[in-house]
Amino acid sequence: MPSDFEQLTWDDRIKDDCRALVKLAWQEDLADDGDWTTNALVPESSRGAAEIVSRESGFVCGVRAIETALATLDIELDFSPQLQDGDPCRSGTTIGLLAGSARHLLSCERILLNLMGRLSGIATLANQYVSRVEGTNARIYDTRKTTPGWRRLEKYATRCGGACNHRTGLFDAVMIKDNHLAHYQAERRSKAGEPQTAQAVESVRAFLAANAPDTTLPIEIEVDTIEQLAAVLPAAPDIILLDNMSVTQLREAVQLRDAASLAIQLEASGGVTLDTLREIAETGVDRISVGALTHSARSLDIGLDWQTAEVGA
Repeated sequence: MPSDFEQLTWDDRIKDDCRALVKLAWQEDLADDGDWTTNALVPESSRGAAEIVSRESGFVCGVRAIETALATLDIELDFSPQLQDGDPCRSGTTIGLLAGSARHLLSCERILLNLMGRLSGIATLANQYVSRVEGTNARIYDTRKTTPGWRRLEKYATRCGGACNHRTGLFDAVMIKDNHLAHYQAERRSKAGEPQTAQAVESVRAFLAANAPDTTLPIEIEVDTIEQLAAVLPAAPDIILLDNMSVTQLREAVQLRDAASLAIQLEASGGVTLDTLREIAETGVDRISVGALTHSARSLDIGLDWQTAEVGA
């Protein structure tokens, strides 16, 4: 298998992103004045406990985020997870228990639920896509169509749902897209319609050899016609993205690659839905990238159920 993108796991980089988002969320909710409702009704010494409960079936993601959030806010709450990131859950399942300062619990409720609901919704949708391609050679990849500031967290969530990570940013892979090719061709005053795909790949490869500290960066190029694909195959990029091609074109592309006996991965992208996914996977492509995993995921319905007595008391 050729070079692939980094597959994210929970690490210090994701923790840093989570800390920044939690601090922003806290400021959004409490500003400089605090929680008037809670402060008016709940004595400072009061203790409380609650269960984080899934209101619908799905896949859990956000347990690690809650742990990081509580440490970041430095508030008096203990979290006892009952499930881990990537675990399936049914409606009514308790994901974790929170206990400690009643004021702190009430004031951070929405921050914690927003984190877990958003990430669990992405993991759940990702798993739906992954399940649809079972039995084929295709793997589901996410994209950079993420919420600003949430990228690593959202990509971590797609992994928890069983999908794979496409490049994290512009820094960790080469992705030659249509606008790169348009400019590349214009700079060289190429004849209209003359494919410049192979030349672009060779230019990138030479640049990386001379300038990049990591010359193993994956090289991917986007094509939208069979003619472009045929032109770029001899340059042997790691991955070729087949943009918005029909199922018939995808089959032709796979046959063309296989006939050349090249270990190039083919990635289908553009307009992929749960309804069209299986047919696309059965064409023989190796990868299917889906922006909807992150830009169209609905938050999983997760709530906080208050306990009449502190859990464990």
